[in-house]
Amino acid sequence: MPLDASISFFGAAEQVTGSCHLVQWQDKQVLLDCGMVQGGDQVTELNKCRFPFRPKDIDAVILSHAHIDHSGMLTLLIARGFQGPIFCSDGTARLLPILLKDAYQLYVKDLEWQNKQRARQGKSAIEPCMSLKDVLEVEKRLKPYPYEQTVDVLPGLALKLHDAGHILGSAIVELWLKGTQAMRHLVFSGDLGNPATVLMRDPTYIEAADVVLMESTYGDRDHQGLDNTVEEFAAALDAAHKAGGNVFIPAFALGRSQEILYYLGLLYHQGRLKQKMVVLDSPMAIEITKIYNEMIDEFDRKDTRIFSKYGAKDLQSFLPILHLTKDVEESQALNRIQSGAIIIAGSGMCNGGRILHHFKHNLWKNINHVVFVGFQAKGTLGRRLIDGETRVKVLGQPLVVRAAIHTIGGFSAHAGQSQLIEWVSHIQGQPTVYLVHGEVPALEALQAKLQQQGMDVHIARHGQRMAL
Repeated sequence: MPLDASISFFGAAEQVTGSCHLVQWQDKQVLLDCGMVQGGDQVTELNKCRFPFRPKDIDAVILSHAHIDHSGMLTLLIARGFQGPIFCSDGTARLLPILLKDAYQLYVKDLEWQNKQRARQGKSAIEPCMSLKDVLEVEKRLKPYPYEQTVDVLPGLALKLHDAGHILGSAIVELWLKGTQAMRHLVFSGDLGNPATVLMRDPTYIEAADVVLMESTYGDRDHQGLDNTVEEFAAALDAAHKAGGNVFIPAFALGRSQEILYYLGLLYHQGRLKQKMVVLDSPMAIEITKIYNEMIDEFDRKDTRIFSKYGAKDLQSFLPILHLTKDVEESQALNRIQSGAIIIAGSGMCNGGRILHHFKHNLWKNINHVVFVGFQAKGTLGRRLIDGETRVKVLGQPLVVRAAIHTIGGFSAHAGQSQLIEWVSHIQGQPTVYLVHGEVPALEALQAKLQQQGMDVHIARHGQRMAL
């Protein structure tokens, strides 16, 4: 008797954000990730959200990592009735509460602003769809496990997490679905790391599987070499120094900010950093950097051993000119600095956070430079800027874009096309592969490459349900 099992794709299908996949077998339902779609009006999206399943019917959630596009809907899931456990890695359990509390605070601020606008228009207020209590409930339901340990999630479902090498705590999810007379072996890649990324270990190779869900963010191209990337980054900083202004780096608080601090530390010790001050202007990034410092032994030794060479013990002491902002007033004061500063602030795609306030004061000045060091999803302000828009609206105010815009692609924490192919080629058992977490050109390019190697490869479609 075959195992009655299926998987449905409800997010990160033909797009990069909003990772969410529903695995069903027998009478059980488990979510792989529960992420937020980024780039739109979060208040509207959250309040209008109707999950394509009943949250109270979900038995468990398995989380690949803490990034909001993989975890950001967990709070709403709880608010709508989910009562099960959330399985994740130890690192994810340390980081997730920070990210979800920050996301909730942003939601509340945006909701307050919208309700003020509605009141002026004589419209009724929008009621919040979730509460801080729901955020804290997510934290209570976390079930962290170390990598390479097999655990029983539910009767008939075994789980093992492997290091995905993407960010601290990122995991490849390996599942065994067991029926009375059959078993299916499912692997979900989560976000696979770029082996060139500093601090992270290389993604773990998986030996075998029946079905593979694989991310495809950069399925249509490889990243340039790391040495070239660092040189390109240094050149952008040099150009900003010569222009006499400041550098603004929109960076994700988790992962990318810490990586950029590492490279700035390298350039500083090599005598190549002309700026006199580096500011990490993100409360969340500051808190996460502290966790990185506390868990420094979890990272790749070949990268962290350079700290001792320069008498440092962690990321913060590796960059002596690093300044951490303490409060909003100190962040606002940064806009009085006319030159010589590198300011790292979130959000990474410029769809919120302190970077918008810095843009409001600085994007229209031609002496300033903006350096993008991460992926920019469609619909975000970051994407519009790298696509060359010369007039944008920031915090409701129209601005002309005169600052120089740089895009440094090689810092990506995602595997490039060749690395994705290499990873999946190690999996034995002739698995059926479903491509997720990619825009259509990337999905189609990677599908074609893998089909040339004789693999059974499909592009996951939103709402599609496939029998396992």
